[in-house]
Order: sequence, then C-alpha cells, then structure tokens
Amino acid sequence: MLWGLLGLTGLVVIAGLGGTLWLRGSLPQTSGEIRLEGLAAPVEVLRDGEGLVTLRAEHDLDAYRALGFVHAQERLGQMDFLRRLGAGRLSEVVGAGALATDRFMRTLGLGREAEAQFGRLNAETRAALEAYSAGVNAFLEQRSGPLPVEFQLLRYEPEPWRPADSLIWGRIMALLLSGNWRKEVLRAKLLKHLDPAQVAFLWPGDPEGAPTTITAASAARLPAAPQLRALLDQVPPELRPQSASNAWAIAGSLTASGKPILANDPHLSLQAPGKWFLVRIETPARTLAGATAPGVPFIVIGHNDHIAWGFTTTHSDTQDLFVERLTEDGGYETPKGPRAFEVIREVIAVKGSEPVELKVRVSRNGPVISDAFMQERSKPDAGYVLALAWTALSEDDRTPDAILALNRARDWSEFKTALEDFHSPQQNIVYADVEGNIGFLAPGRVPLRKAGNGTAPVAGWNGDYDWIGLVPYAELPRILNPRQGSIVSGNNRVVPDDYPHFLTAHWPPPQRARRILDLIDAKAPLDPTLVGVMQMDSHAGDAAELLPRLLAATPESPLAREALAKLRTWDFVMARERPEPLIYAAWTIELTRLLLADELGEDFHELARPEPRRLNALLTSGSTWCDDANTAEREESCDERITAALEKAVAGLAEELGGDLEDWRWGALHRAELAHPVLSRIPVIADIFSFAQETDGGNETINRGVYAIDGGKRFSHVAGASLRIVFDLADLDATRAITATGQSGNPLSPHYGSFAQRWRDGALLRLKSDSQEDLERLTLVPM
Repeated sequence: MLWGLLGLTGLVVIAGLGGTLWLRGSLPQTSGEIRLEGLAAPVEVLRDGEGLVTLRAEHDLDAYRALGFVHAQERLGQMDFLRRLGAGRLSEVVGAGALATDRFMRTLGLGREAEAQFGRLNAETRAALEAYSAGVNAFLEQRSGPLPVEFQLLRYEPEPWRPADSLIWGRIMALLLSGNWRKEVLRAKLLKHLDPAQVAFLWPGDPEGAPTTITAASAARLPAAPQLRALLDQVPPELRPQSASNAWAIAGSLTASGKPILANDPHLSLQAPGKWFLVRIETPARTLAGATAPGVPFIVIGHNDHIAWGFTTTHSDTQDLFVERLTEDGGYETPKGPRAFEVIREVIAVKGSEPVELKVRVSRNGPVISDAFMQERSKPDAGYVLALAWTALSEDDRTPDAILALNRARDWSEFKTALEDFHSPQQNIVYADVEGNIGFLAPGRVPLRKAGNGTAPVAGWNGDYDWIGLVPYAELPRILNPRQGSIVSGNNRVVPDDYPHFLTAHWPPPQRARRILDLIDAKAPLDPTLVGVMQMDSHAGDAAELLPRLLAATPESPLAREALAKLRTWDFVMARERPEPLIYAAWTIELTRLLLADELGEDFHELARPEPRRLNALLTSGSTWCDDANTAEREESCDERITAALEKAVAGLAEELGGDLEDWRWGALHRAELAHPVLSRIPVIADIFSFAQETDGGNETINRGVYAIDGGKRFSHVAGASLRIVFDLADLDATRAITATGQSGNPLSPHYGSFAQRWRDGALLRLKSDSQEDLERLTLVPM
C-alpha cells in the first residue's frame, strides 16, 4: 500500500531507460581485490556456484570485519529495514503508514535498550561488533555502483552502521518469539462473552502420553471497570508471532557412523530475502559454519570444530501485563503509595509529514504499551493503563556475549558456561559433540512470580502478582546423554509435571515431536541422508487424531460424500498433489468457525485457526459448544455441526476450484509466495521476481506448512522451515543446509531465489565446497 504506486511508476520509467542494466551495478564484486581499512591481514572471500560463502582470515576480528562487508554486499536492504523496524524509524523512509509500528517499537524501547546494552557487554563481544560495523561501513564508503532497488524506490541512502544496530536483531527475535502478552489480552477480552471456566476450556492441555523433551488454568478476572475493558479492546491483533521449530539430536548408538547427528529447522514467516545467510569461516583458531543473521557477526545456528547446536523456542511465559491504576495527578498507584511515571519523550520523523511526538511512560513494571495504541494522546486514560513486564527489556542482557562464547565452546562444560549469559528469549538449545555426547539446555531469564500463572492481565497496584526474582540458571531445564539415545524438541512440553518452577500455563501441540520420535525408532540406525528425509516428513498427526471423530459426518450432497470417502482412505500425508489435505484443512477451518464464532463474536478471529486439542475438546466435552447460540428454537448436536462444516467447506472449494474433486490439489492453493516486502506490492514487477512454490506440509507436520485461513490467499504457505540444516558429528565438514530463498537479497542476482525449488523438494547443500577449482575469489586486503 505504501510503495505500490510510487514503485510501479518509478520502475516503468527505469525499465524504459535501460535502468535494469544500471541497477545491475548494485550486484556485489565477487573477484579481484578490495582494500579495507583496519584489516590486520588479507581475507579471502570464496563463493561457490550456489553463492555459498567461505571466509578465510588470519584473525577473528578480520573475519568479523569481512562478514560485515559480505552481509552488506548481499543483504543491505534487509539489514537497514530490520534496524529501522526495531528502532521505530520506518516512518522516516516510508511515511505515515508505518507510524503504528514505530509507536509500538518506541514504546517498547528496543532501540534504546540496544544502545545501553552495548556498553554492558564484555570487551571481546564489543570488539567483534565494532569490527563487523566497520566492515559494513567499508562497503558503504567504497561501493561504486548504485544502491539496491529498495533504496532506489524509497529514495534514501542508508546511514553508517553502528554496533547497537546489530543488537537490535536479537531484540526483534525476542519479540517475535514471545507472544504471551497478546494471549493475556485475548483471554481478558473473552471474559466479555464467557465465564472463567469456559475461557480456560479453550486452552486444553496435552493428551496423556504426549512427549516431553526432558522426561522424568484458569483465566483470571480483571477489575470490572468498563473503562478497562475498553482499553483492552485498543490492543490490535497485529504483530503476531509465528514461532515454532524442530531440533533433534541422535546419539551414536542410533546412527550408522556411531557418532551423533543433529538436525534443526527453525520455523519463521517465509519471505524474500530469507532470514538466514549461510557461511563458513576458517581461521587458525577454529572453523565455524552455519547460519548467520544479516546484521549480526556471529554464527547463530551452526558448528565449530568440536560441537554443533540448534534452536527451538521454549514458549515459556516471560511476559506479564500489569494493570496500573492511575492517580489524579497523572501518576500511578503502587504498594508503597503513589509514584510518578518515568517519562521518555520520543520524536518520530515522518516522510512527507510533520514529526510526531510520543510520550512514553514507564512504570515500575515496564513500559505502558497501551499508550502505543492510543490514536490520540489527548484521549483520557479511563483510569487504567497496561504496562508490560518482559525479561527482554533489560539493559544488562548479555545474550550476545553468550552467542560469541557458544561459537567458541569446545565441550558440554563450556557450552553450559557460555549459555549462563543467554538471557532472552528463552530458547531450547540442542547440543552434540564430536566425542559422542548429546544434550539439551533451555537458557534464558524466566520470572518467579509471587502469584498468578500469566494467563491474563493482573493488578499492578497491590503487589500481589509482582515478580520476585528469576529461575536460577542451575535449575533451568537441561539433560545430557539421555538413556533413550535421542533428544527431540518440536516446541512440545519441555519439562515433566514435577519440575519445580512455572514455565508456562500452555504448551504448543505435541504432534511434531511425537512423529520425530516415532521415525527415529522406525528408521534407526540413521545417517544424515535419512535425517534430511525426516525433515521433509508431511504426516499430519493432528489429522490422524481428529479425523476419526469427524468421519461421523453424514453429508447429503454427492460432492461432500465423495470428499468424505476420500478422507476415509487418506494416509494423513499433506502432499501437494492430493485433494485430501485441502478437504481436511477447509473442513477444520469451517468447523472451528461453527463451534466458536457464535460464542466469541468479534473476538473469534483470534481463535479462528484450527487447533487439534481444542477441536477434540470441543467435540468430546458433552458441553453446549456444538449448539448454535443464535438458534434458540433447537439445540444442534456435534455431529450436525461436523456435517454442516463439511458441506460448507466442500461448497467453498468447488466454487474456487471447480466441481470435479479429482482436479483439487493441496498445492494449487498451498503455495509459499516467498515475496519481497517491496517488489511484491508492485503489479507486473511482482510477477517478474516471483518464485512461489507449491508445497507439502501443514500446521502440525514436521515439514511445517503453516497456512493462511482467510483473506485473498487462503491456504497459502505463510510460515515454515526458514532453514534446514543437518550436522554429522562424524564429519562436520559434510554439514548440509538450505534456506527457503537464496543467498542474495538483490532481486537481480542469480542467487536471489535459487534455493526455492530445492528447498521445497528437500535438497540440502554442502557448506564446504567439494572443489576449490571453480570458486569465485575476492581478496580483501589491508589499506
């Protein structure tokens, strides 16, 4: 919306003037020599035919400087967008349409925290960040061609890179991987329609026997003030996290080589360019390889000469919303009496408009995030505001120190020591080493609460729900060399019921973890190729559990009866060439709507995505959920609602795809668009640079294919494996990986979308080139 008209006009003119050839000057120099100030010795930058990069440096700081230079060559537009997003400065370059996002980010203060955080880091980490920044800035100063297309369309030049800019990435990831505050607001809003027991019912727990990585609620009412309910309604549904991942480690007792294998595929929103940049770094001290995040100098997911590691999100509750009750003089109440807010005044520059002033208020519990959603700050506060307590909002967060130490750890002991400084967000980190050990540790700051379970906003004025400390690092979940010979994390429950600390009231579904465990048992002894095949498994465990109940449907229309017959013999694989995944997905979407929309009203959209445990509970509870609240004259049964949902789902698909069920294919609608945030909004140009892929997978498959449930691209594949990587601890040089798009962020590069089809099909690329003969060789030399 912001860039479409300008972009279309601009690109048509550019194309007419032969501007495409000019823009090709924005592609990186990949051979010859470039002089860089500050290098202690030459650095080789090697690129293979896939655009995979190997850096060979004599010193660590030279390697960080070279990585900054290469990231800027390939991903400058993405890097600049992310730092502007985190600092709340998008409006400067795109205009007033980004004001809501900027207000929210300025209120959270991620940019302010990053600035303060840099001074708290240890000297080695600061030096690495400074060297990386110098590499980025060397590219900005020495480039001879035009800037990438994003800068041309928006007509601005990037500012010099600063170390704090690199720290913003970690803050943004913490935000994307921490969504409990929105769930608290949702549960509080649902209390307008339901009683506390009903609200609690909508978040059922795991079924008996669900996998736990380490083996061994009720909704709170808010004060009844109607003003408070109105305030909660101001919190928008945007900024929703899409966080899930798979990681597993297999001991040598279950592998063909006798050494461990570790696999990881973090699930994030899918777009171009992708989230990750693959690199191998060779220095006399160590070899590192894996996935980096453009803007950050460290390997995030990868290996060194001794260990390998991967991440999934713990989904622990590290956020609480506190309702602050205001005083007449503009302060707020505390257990010790009235107190004034800390006030931070922000000025947001807006392209094409006057600057916007923002007054950020901070209570003892955290920033007043409800201020960010007030369209007019002159609007009365209605007596209450919402403050966010979150472990990520801390100046002394030393997670970058932990990542640097993790890159250098040589064994389990050093791994544990490194992660003591990993503060936010809490993550599950799966470990394997060349000595044959496998392990798991979930580092991060987790609050100890005086009371409450984090399911709804709580009173901040009486101190009853205050945070009273953090879970001690030594007591965070961890395990080394479990007896079963494998460690699996699919965002399932991490700890058994007797774990002494509260982590969260609700865990994600366990189907992916269960499927991984079943495949390990069935396929051992495993090798890296088999593990790569496991990453592409599209068996829908949620369908296997839910569909037997749905088969009680008794449809009348021939097409619905034909669809039901297909599902009776379905193998539960979400294959893109088959109609059954499409029928199942549409059916569960319609069934969720029929069961909940009448009770939830305007808040239904928050729970519109089918959740297998919730649907099972709704259909087996013997309660009134199946009855249509809008038809007082009769009470509908669950079987009636199941049948009605199938009829409606099939009718909708027929309208879209035609009446011949044999022509229906999951992949026709389940497509990963992998869209560029700017170019995808420009007619004609969007099609030229598109490399959308029909994909397998579903919401709860190992090969995760999270799909949209409404809008113009219903069933499109919106989130999934942003990276797949497999480490063979018998031969770490054989590490293989792939990202969803390609190495370059420049749409004119041959490496912009070159991975997409192979990513879809499960290919993995060796990070160490088999041949040194055909490499492009750029040498960075000292000035």
